[in-house]
Amino acid sequence: MMLRLRAAAISLAIILPAFAAAASAQSDASSTSMRTIEVDGSGETRTSPDTADLDLAIDTQAKTAEEAATSNAALATKVIDALKAKLGDKGKITTGGYSLDAQYDQRPVEKPRIVGYNAQNSVTIHTGALDLVGALIDSAIAAGANRVNSLNFSVENNLSARKEAITIATRDANAQAEALASALGVKLGKVLKATTVSEARPIPMRMGRAMLATASAPTPVEPGEVTVPATVSLTFEIE
Repeated sequence: MMLRLRAAAISLAIILPAFAAAASAQSDASSTSMRTIEVDGSGETRTSPDTADLDLAIDTQAKTAEEAATSNAALATKVIDALKAKLGDKGKITTGGYSLDAQYDQRPVEKPRIVGYNAQNSVTIHTGALDLVGALIDSAIAAGANRVNSLNFSVENNLSARKEAITIATRDANAQAEALASALGVKLGKVLKATTVSEARPIPMRMGRAMLATASAPTPVEPGEVTVPATVSLTFEIE
């Protein structure tokens, strides 16, 4: 009786792998039997920005770290106070970063030695009041800021522009699929898969330290338009 049970177990062990292999073969056959066409369509639309992000910095140098940090703190406070007075409740002001570094005299014939310290405090302004951007830059410069790291215009509410860009990209993908099917002599079936990616490209503007040093007239700022691109990927069944 024990021998019969063992024989049955061995037989079952042989049958199960064979059944699994048959099921796998059927699955592979069904997956390879479906013919598809995959295409990527692109499109974009342009819209006016509604948000500005301004990043500026206060650089100070001194013989000692304490002097550099103290001087920087005083100037940064003046800059932030001036920005708050100009911005009011039309945006947000935050600290973007802070650094304190030693400066070295690196003459080729001498061993590097510390000759001073540089402190840097960056301030970031986020606002929807685009008409205030130029005045914010001027106020910061007058208060002691000596570098604008970046100025980016973007679209915070870009739903309408995204929809339009996706529609254009979908039309492009459909046109490509139809052209490809026609060239291959096949007919498009239903859409099996559709994915999309869309993201607005901010408008970057930069102003160097040299420009700030000579900027005595009001700073003009013209944001232009933001491009909102979209990519649509479609997978069609071939009938």
